[in-house]
Amino acid sequence: MLTPLEIEALSLSLWVATWSTLAVLPFAILAGFILARADFWGKSLFDGIIHMPLVLPPVVIGYLLLVTLGTRGPIGSWLLETFGIRLIFTSAGASVAAGVMAFPLMVRAIRQAIEAIDTGLEAAARTLGAGPLDRFLTITLPLMLPGILSGAVLAFAASLGEFGATITFVSNIPGETRTLPLAIYTATQTPDGDAEAARLVALSFGLSLGALILSEYLGRRVRRMMGRF
Repeated sequence: MLTPLEIEALSLSLWVATWSTLAVLPFAILAGFILARADFWGKSLFDGIIHMPLVLPPVVIGYLLLVTLGTRGPIGSWLLETFGIRLIFTSAGASVAAGVMAFPLMVRAIRQAIEAIDTGLEAAARTLGAGPLDRFLTITLPLMLPGILSGAVLAFAASLGEFGATITFVSNIPGETRTLPLAIYTATQTPDGDAEAARLVALSFGLSLGALILSEYLGRRVRRMMGRF
């Protein structure tokens, strides 16, 4: 039986991971398509920037979000003054931090799916008069679907475990930004909090493992369905 603290952390983690995944999905598809198909000057630099969150310490990403999206940052102050949107110290900001960290994982999965597509199919469609948008919607996008699905679930699982960028950008506020990793950290810093930390770790482990198994299952199902056509 979950305690109110565990339910709160679990609900917030699922909310943050869901919104972070949905928010970065269109950008990941675009970035994956550009990296797989386009050839332009500075592509290596673009690729490096996309994958920077994989190699930079998460606290650095959190700091960069703080100085750009904070209420005194150039983008954060504009969002606050123009739309009344404040990201710092909010669950929406936690979604942004998790999305930035998970973004390269989603891009890699989608890029690999695009690179595996037989371009002869698109060439055949072009000879039949299909335009670029038609070819993308009827051929490329359906064949990308396993990669999109796999990348989305992988990003969701990664968002569930995001810690460094989140605590740096939105702090550790109960009921607002305290996701499962932050709740585990808080429990380990509390006297006699070992038992609570162990329960939260088990909950986080089960949730992440379930997401990865679901990703593999859905990927196989979609590939099997695509093989029928």
